[in-house]
Amino acid sequence: MTTGRFKVVMVASEAVPFAKTGGLADVVGALSQVLASRDSQVFLFLPFYRSIKKADFNLRKKRDLFLEVRDKKEPFRYFTSSNNGVIVYFVEKDEYYDRDALYGTLEGDFPDNLIRFSFFCRAVLEVLVREELMPDVIHCHDWQTALLPLYLKTLYSDSPGIEKVATVFTIHNLAYQGIFPSEQFPLLGLEWKYFTPETLEFYGKVNIIKAGLVFSDVLTTVSKTYAREIQTSEFGAGLQGVLKMRSGELWGVLNGIDQQHWNPEEDKFISHGYSFHNLMGKWLNKKKLQISQGLKVGKNIPLIGIVSRLAAQKGFDLIEEVIDKIMGLGFQMVILGSGEERYHSMLKKMTSEYPQRIALNLKYDFPLSHQIYAGSDFFLLPSRYEPCGLGQLISLRYGTIPVVHKTGGLADTVKEFEPQTGRGNGFTFKEYSPSSLIEALQRALKTYKDKKIWENLVSSVMKLDFSWDRSAKRYEEIYEEVARRKTQKNTRNE
Repeated sequence: MTTGRFKVVMVASEAVPFAKTGGLADVVGALSQVLASRDSQVFLFLPFYRSIKKADFNLRKKRDLFLEVRDKKEPFRYFTSSNNGVIVYFVEKDEYYDRDALYGTLEGDFPDNLIRFSFFCRAVLEVLVREELMPDVIHCHDWQTALLPLYLKTLYSDSPGIEKVATVFTIHNLAYQGIFPSEQFPLLGLEWKYFTPETLEFYGKVNIIKAGLVFSDVLTTVSKTYAREIQTSEFGAGLQGVLKMRSGELWGVLNGIDQQHWNPEEDKFISHGYSFHNLMGKWLNKKKLQISQGLKVGKNIPLIGIVSRLAAQKGFDLIEEVIDKIMGLGFQMVILGSGEERYHSMLKKMTSEYPQRIALNLKYDFPLSHQIYAGSDFFLLPSRYEPCGLGQLISLRYGTIPVVHKTGGLADTVKEFEPQTGRGNGFTFKEYSPSSLIEALQRALKTYKDKKIWENLVSSVMKLDFSWDRSAKRYEEIYEEVARRKTQKNTRNE
């Protein structure tokens, strides 16, 4: 097998441009396309959500199938489409996927999520077997697909060619594990011997992500630092023991961004294009952002941008504690995002206390996100933990300097700027505390006021390469290694 020529099946619960709630969709969609552009044959499997049905993706119906589930036949069908060289399969089962949302409502997750995604995992394998579509590698993403490696080694272990298929499981965020009551275990169609602390049992409950951690051939996560962190009690979310046992098969591969899409020279969502050769457009975008957000217009007023899911992970508790000091330093702030109601309320209160200084947008607005990346001076990501983070990579592409907590992928991609040497690309704080955040912002502000140093910094970070090509090459190396191991194991067993 030669690097760059693999038959890969990607399995995920979301992927752009078809369905998205967060960064997982960006990663799966971009990685699939880049691998295809590098001569791999890529097949992407997704549930057939209502939002996909409503869109125009030039779908073709392929086949009606069924699964034997709890002593009865459960019918489903699948459709196909194509996207930039990737063949996409959509698993249709209306009672499970024909809903307005992917995972739940504001009241919480759908109570039948275990059934919805266990069915999806089995349906993917059923299609592969029926269509004789056996790949070199099945690459699964997050808990919604974690059962597939286990089903492959149990319910589908006798299928022709299945013994040659290697599995890779990627952890995008270990905090989301797919935990369900033990009473639901029989719904998985597995023997009770798989409900043990060594397998799917987790403090008396069913933990779905453990299936991926235990039964996949290789594990990856989205940065080298996060791969180390999740083997500790602080970040392991109760699974650090399992991950330590598999440390020899756990690799960190940093996510990338689509640098053609996130391109300040040609971005159709911003008013003025610009590049590291000519930064005038950046100031013009800042001016337009200040006007549109009701902020005082001023080239020398430091403007912080935040584009984020509003959740405890993202460090908004720190911002709440020091907002008075941040405003006292003279910053403006534009915030875009939605999430937990407690943070909606907290940010509304902050905005009412600092009108015309803080602009709040409680929604997901794709064009506005581009405008914030282009028009801000700083991008704030004080996350308590961050597996990889895409926001800081996008902000660097737009010459917007990140201020981040030194954790996970943020630690791998943002290095403290040294004015004396010109090394570094942002500002970091190691201790997760309000005082450390303020100190980082003070250092950032001091650099901002020296316009010559600041312009050199902005220009230099825009030249950095965080494209997907480097990450895709690393995944190709992993595919080659896991396929080689699988071949050796099969040879020993013959």
